[in-house]
Amino acid sequence: MFLDNLKQLLAADMAAVDRVIRNRLHSEVLLVNQVGEYIINSGGKRLRPALVVLSARAFSYQGTHHHDLAAVVEFIHTATLLHDDVVDESGLRRGRETANALFGNAASVLVGDFLYSRAFQMMVEVGEMRVMQTLADATNVIAEGEVLQLLNCHDADVDADNYMRVIHYKTAKLFEAAMRLGAILAGASDADEAAVARYGMHLGTAFQLVDDVLDYSADEVETGKHLGDDLSEGKPTLPLIYAMQHGTPEQAAVVRGAIEQGDVGKFSEVLKIIHATGALDFTRLQALREVEFACAAIAVLADSEYKQSLVKLAHFAATREY
Repeated sequence: MFLDNLKQLLAADMAAVDRVIRNRLHSEVLLVNQVGEYIINSGGKRLRPALVVLSARAFSYQGTHHHDLAAVVEFIHTATLLHDDVVDESGLRRGRETANALFGNAASVLVGDFLYSRAFQMMVEVGEMRVMQTLADATNVIAEGEVLQLLNCHDADVDADNYMRVIHYKTAKLFEAAMRLGAILAGASDADEAAVARYGMHLGTAFQLVDDVLDYSADEVETGKHLGDDLSEGKPTLPLIYAMQHGTPEQAAVVRGAIEQGDVGKFSEVLKIIHATGALDFTRLQALREVEFACAAIAVLADSEYKQSLVKLAHFAATREY
């Protein structure tokens, strides 16, 4: 219900964003068009570009550059997905074959590069140095997060702080940047810009925490993702870290072995341990805590339907089941 209401509120803006995406996705190289169209049309929530729009509108922005920057954010996000799926050797995303499964790894990596470079062309056209600085910093931090996650794979000694650092870099940074962009376009004060950036960081953190919960609890039809993908990739996410810390030595040994071996064959046994230790409930509580921080950050904003939607969006991020 909330997502339907949000789509209705942002319908005109998001239709304009989609037009920008279609226009700027075009290339004279056929394969670029094919791969780009495939992943852009793959049924994502368009959450990150919606944040650019919500932020700009919350500050009463009346121009059109928020449509361009929302498209830029979607291109950057899409590029990271293309590269992620190659690194993770993923075959399924949102219930469809991944681009790398369909077109091959080389095409996915190179079209991801095209999307990054197209995003930078577009941000330059906006002609605002702060915009370029925000997005250049964000893409660099995201890349560092990807490398950190790679280093953490199959390492059962990764602690919660290290895990949270990966989330902040890899996922939350683009949420933060999206919110900051809207504030920059609207000429918001430094304090208000910092406030919405904090909101974005906490929202993105909550969103990823719940994604990590859903890898052990979701309906596969709803998520379009195989349960246990994180485990098969050896990713030590918070549910696993918590289960190792709070389970018996025998339970911890099972989880440790599954992480180190990427042993999805142990998924049912690991799942029982996760439930027995309350790891999913704990992770959900951490997501709700992030939501509290996010909503507190934007308490300073003037009341509007856009601010109210940001508050509702934060609660949705932490309570969703898909």
